[in-house]
Amino acid sequence: MVNYLLRRILIIPVMLLMISLITLGVMHISPGDPAALRYGLNPEVSATALDRMRELYGLDQPFLTQYRGWLIRVVSLDLGNSFIDDRPVQTIILERLPATLLLNILSLALIFAVAIPIGVVSAWRRGSFFDRSAGLLVFIGYSTPTFWLALLLIMFFGVRLGWFPISGMRPWYVQFMPPAAQLRDLASRLVLPVFATAFGGLAGLSRYARSSVLEVLRQDYVRAARAKGLTEKRVVWKHAVKNALLPVVTIMGLTLPSLIGGSVIFETIFSWPGMGRLGYNAIMNYDYPVVMGVGVLSAFLTLVGILISDLAYAWIDPRIRYR
Repeated sequence: MVNYLLRRILIIPVMLLMISLITLGVMHISPGDPAALRYGLNPEVSATALDRMRELYGLDQPFLTQYRGWLIRVVSLDLGNSFIDDRPVQTIILERLPATLLLNILSLALIFAVAIPIGVVSAWRRGSFFDRSAGLLVFIGYSTPTFWLALLLIMFFGVRLGWFPISGMRPWYVQFMPPAAQLRDLASRLVLPVFATAFGGLAGLSRYARSSVLEVLRQDYVRAARAKGLTEKRVVWKHAVKNALLPVVTIMGLTLPSLIGGSVIFETIFSWPGMGRLGYNAIMNYDYPVVMGVGVLSAFLTLVGILISDLAYAWIDPRIRYR
C-alpha cells in the first residue's frame, strides 16, 4: 500500500509538467495576440508599443524559454501577473474561489441528498410507478442540454415570473442592506444556478445508485438476511445500501476538481463570479498566466481527487489491496 501511494505521488509532478506544457502550447498556437488585446485591438496603437508590451511579458521569447521562466516562477509559488490588469494570479484566484466553492458545494449537496434516495427507492420498488417516473427523470436529465436548461430557467422563472434574479452574486446596492436581507438576496440568486448545475448530475447519480443497489440485492448475504425473517425495508437500508454505495466514493473523489475549477457554462450564463468564468474570460483574452494558473490548479486537483478516491475505496472495502 505504501509503495503504491509513493508511486502515485511521484507520478503527479510528471503529469502536471505534461499538462502545463500542453496547455501553454495550445495557447501559443491559437490565433490571437495578447499584446493587441491588452490595448483593446486599438488600430491607433503603434507597432513599437506592441513590441514593448511583448518584450515586457516575455512574449517575444521562444516557446520553451517562456515555459522555463513560468516553471521557475511556479517552483517559488509565483504564478505571475495577469496580462489584463497586471495583478497577481494568486490574488485573482483567491478572489474567485469563494463564489465557486459556495455554488458547487450546494450543488453537490443537493445531488447526493436527492439522487441517492431516489436510486435506492427505485431499486427497492423496481418496476413501480416511482421507478418508471425516476427513469423518465433520468432520461430528461441526460437528454437536456445543460446550457439550454439554464436559459429556460432564466426565461421562465427570472424574466416571465420574476421570482429569482438571473445574474450576478452581489449587486452594488447589497452593501446598503441589513445582514438578513443580504442573506435572502444571496439565497435567491443561488436557486437557479444551483438547480441548473445539479440537474444533470442528479439524474446520472440516481441511475448509478439504482444499478448498484440492484446488483447488491442479488448477492447471497442479502438472500440470507431475508431468510432470517428480516423485513424488506431493513434488508435494503441496513444491509444492501451500505455496500451498494461503495462505488459512490469514487464519484465523490472526482468531484474535488469541480469544487475549485467551477463550471464554465453555468458561471458564464448566470454571470457568476467564480473560477469557471475566470478561466473562460482568460482564454478569450489570451491571458496566459491566468489560464495556466487555473488549468494547473484544476489538473492538480483532478489527480489528487483520483488518488483520494482510490485510497478511500481500499480503506472502506477490506477486500481491495493495492500493490
